[in-house]
Amino acid sequence: MGKATGFLEYQRSEDAWIPAKIRIRDFSEFHARLGDEARRCQAGRCMACGVPMCQSALRLKGMVTGCPLHNLIPEWNDEIYQGHYEHALSRLLKTSNFPEFTGRVCPALCEKACINGMHGDAVTIHDNELFLIEKGFAEGWVKPQIPALRSGKRVAVVGSGPAGLAVADQLNRRGHSVTVLERDDRIGGLLMYGIPNMKLDKQVIARRRRLMEEEGVEFRTGIDVGRDVSLTQLQEDYDAVALCCGSKKARDLNLPGRQECGEIHFAVDFLKSATRDLLAGSRQWSVSAKDLNVVIVGGGDTGNDCLGTCIRQGAKSVVQLEMMPRPPVERSADNPWPQWPKVLKTDYGQQEAIEVFGADPRVYETTVKELALDGGKLRAVKTVQVKFENRALAEVPGTEREIPCDLLIIAAGFVGCEDYVAQDFDVRLTPRGTVETAEGSYQTSRPGVFAAGDMRRGQSLVVWAIAEGRSCAAQIDEYLMGYTSLT
Repeated sequence: MGKATGFLEYQRSEDAWIPAKIRIRDFSEFHARLGDEARRCQAGRCMACGVPMCQSALRLKGMVTGCPLHNLIPEWNDEIYQGHYEHALSRLLKTSNFPEFTGRVCPALCEKACINGMHGDAVTIHDNELFLIEKGFAEGWVKPQIPALRSGKRVAVVGSGPAGLAVADQLNRRGHSVTVLERDDRIGGLLMYGIPNMKLDKQVIARRRRLMEEEGVEFRTGIDVGRDVSLTQLQEDYDAVALCCGSKKARDLNLPGRQECGEIHFAVDFLKSATRDLLAGSRQWSVSAKDLNVVIVGGGDTGNDCLGTCIRQGAKSVVQLEMMPRPPVERSADNPWPQWPKVLKTDYGQQEAIEVFGADPRVYETTVKELALDGGKLRAVKTVQVKFENRALAEVPGTEREIPCDLLIIAAGFVGCEDYVAQDFDVRLTPRGTVETAEGSYQTSRPGVFAAGDMRRGQSLVVWAIAEGRSCAAQIDEYLMGYTSLT
């Protein structure tokens, strides 16, 4: 351990947020990074615990705390403190394929399990990770790792989100020839079109693509598997197939007039259109919130991303509806460390709404009951308070109200993978709409066809998608070679 008393001497210092009134002027990333010396002090706060729970991925009361990738966090924190940045990076890359993604968008399950957080502030593991990978790119330490030998085996990966990229990266390193098929015009899946640029600059994805192509991975965009290419074709051309198509069937609102109303959009479609326009250099938004009263159904990360995007487009007002009760500001007695902290989180979008509109945009225990249309055009939404009774959602009588609404965005999550891919591949689905595999396995009901990420797990985090991709790659490797050295 580099600094035995570091956790006593140094206070937690996160990468600074650019002030809300400044950052809403554009779609640039909104954090300012600490310098090397300050970062060393932050790494010096790591206690090098005998049992480092930060890398454990423990499931407690149905929620995971600790890193699903089992990153060697105390090891690389120690190396950062010592100033051995390149060696620290090598320890990070041993378990993590894409720290530049998780270092930006992961909610830091590792920090929730940090022992420093038991009575104080956790180590800035999330920021330390991003520091390392960006330092590695800047210094030229991240170089193409081209396999010395090729196995002669060919693998098709369907989908280029974090799970698909992890499968491809791992199998390519093993020496297999990997082709990634993506239906969109750019790779990245929800990294590209589901997370706005201010959280994850799209040049970061392009940089990773260039590196993987130099290492031998082939990317083919604009290929919609299940429509443009069939299972029969893929199985004729490849020795194994990995389905990493995500969980993209959005949960809808069952309301009269919903299908005919053009002012209602799913969150993923709204965010995708905004990113497409931004990448095209246009500020003539395909779906614009400018000067509109916006209502967002969904209080999670995606709803928050929609909120931040609407503010940058110049929305007149934004209200964010959440069916669940408002979380407590501090942990309750029945939610002790190291469980995932069920506490109120005010994210960047909510911060910006408070700055622009003067109030928190979130309305809890509320949902849309009815659409108010004027000549077929959305004018307002009628909401009602709800509560859970015997695990069923029930309306609270007498709580109806009308909220002005010119644009309604549905960010209520997803209900499984899209049907046509599963149907073309003739794989079984679970009642949750995900691809069925045996417990602990990534093999589908069809021989030689595997699944990973949200398509298998259901809607989840980027870090879980990468972890699934790594495990799936190991099983594919064993299927192809009879054994595996991948972890």
